Amino acid sequence: MKILLISANPLTEPYPVYPLGLDYLAYAVSPRHTTRVADINVAGNTEALLHEARHFAPDLIGLSIRNVDNTDITSAQGFIEIYQHLIHTLKSEFDIPVLVGGSGFTLFPSSMMRTLQADYGLIGEGERLEHFLDALENKEDVSHVPGVVTRNTTPEIPPPWNKGIRRLFDSQAHHVPFYLNKGGMLNLQSKRGCPFQCTYCTYPHIEGHNLRLIPPDKVAETARQLQEAGASYLYITDSVFNADYEHSAQVAREFIKAGLKIPWGAFFSPTPPPTGYFELMAEAGLKHVEFGTDSLSDRILANYGKPFRSQQVFRAHEAANAANLYTAHYLLLGGPGEDAASLEDTLDELDKLDRTVLFFYCGIRIYPNTLLYHWALEEGQIAPQQDLLPPTFYQSPYIHSSDIVTRVREKSRGRSNWMISTGGEETAQILSRMYEKGYTGPLWEYLLR
Repeated sequence: MKILLISANPLTEPYPVYPLGLDYLAYAVSPRHTTRVADINVAGNTEALLHEARHFAPDLIGLSIRNVDNTDITSAQGFIEIYQHLIHTLKSEFDIPVLVGGSGFTLFPSSMMRTLQADYGLIGEGERLEHFLDALENKEDVSHVPGVVTRNTTPEIPPPWNKGIRRLFDSQAHHVPFYLNKGGMLNLQSKRGCPFQCTYCTYPHIEGHNLRLIPPDKVAETARQLQEAGASYLYITDSVFNADYEHSAQVAREFIKAGLKIPWGAFFSPTPPPTGYFELMAEAGLKHVEFGTDSLSDRILANYGKPFRSQQVFRAHEAANAANLYTAHYLLLGGPGEDAASLEDTLDELDKLDRTVLFFYCGIRIYPNTLLYHWALEEGQIAPQQDLLPPTFYQSPYIHSSDIVTRVREKSRGRSNWMISTGGEETAQILSRMYEKGYTGPLWEYLLR
């Protein structure tokens, strides 16, 4: 079969993100099936994407939905109407099945199947696409394939994929240059799953609680391949890169052994690292450390289910700074128990974090299958059958999100390293101009102070 895999993610702020998941889908179905990736950001508009689809003449269209919305309470923007229009246009043009999947779809499968009117859906990890194709070709009931949903079935998340995590990266694919020219960043994965129990997070639902580690030499092999394809920066997309300190350290050693020359970044939990950990990371090319700090109030960190407290944040920060790495902290304000006192605790303590950039998110998006969802339900913030596909945010009973935004804006005056969300369209335009001048990577280090 010929399968057109469409990256439907329209989000480009602060920069466009390479559609890594489709590389794994391509490996899962090759060589029996022929795949081609079409990217809405590369095409620029629906008509150009249609032209590409006509030329390829697929037997099946797979639509990957990574983002449901921008998760920003200050300027909430949903993307469902974009996906709805795209699928309607595709189904009007082609008399072939349309399958939707991706992390965004996995969070809201029933609602999306009703809204988007796709023929099939695939929840969880996409490697099961090969089993769906087998059933389709053999004219079997595809609804029996784990993870496959129709408009008439009840979605049930399948067990995590356990047959190996393998990627097919094609350096000659026509969508690759777009990302090389927009910051030079390509993505890399070293593991799946998340062992942490953060009350608002969807990673355990999508990927499972248990870590599935990709052999470090294979991670380095792929990193070297991306470097040779022209990447000037790599971002590791693991939910938390240091969730397994020994594995991440071995990945770094393999980077050095493989002769990786380009810088990279990843998301870290601010837990105190083993001695010499960040020095090893720096030697392997790590440039940007993005800490998922969320709060500096120990009471709120406990409510969030975090495996660390504020003093551990400072120790992790100091360790990264001592290795001369650029650090950023992501703050997630307004969750359960947040009040004026805990907010001021966080804002006051932030001054102790030197040489860093701070990204503030002043509201927490409510997703099904999280503890936060059940709390919001018990508090009457949402109804049992409420459709959460439109951006829906948790509101602390003790302080309103709008008051948090106001206070953060007041406190951030004169502090260029304090960013509310990703900085919005203005920041995206600045980054775009810098990329045109040859700068690469996420570039937030230029805000350091």
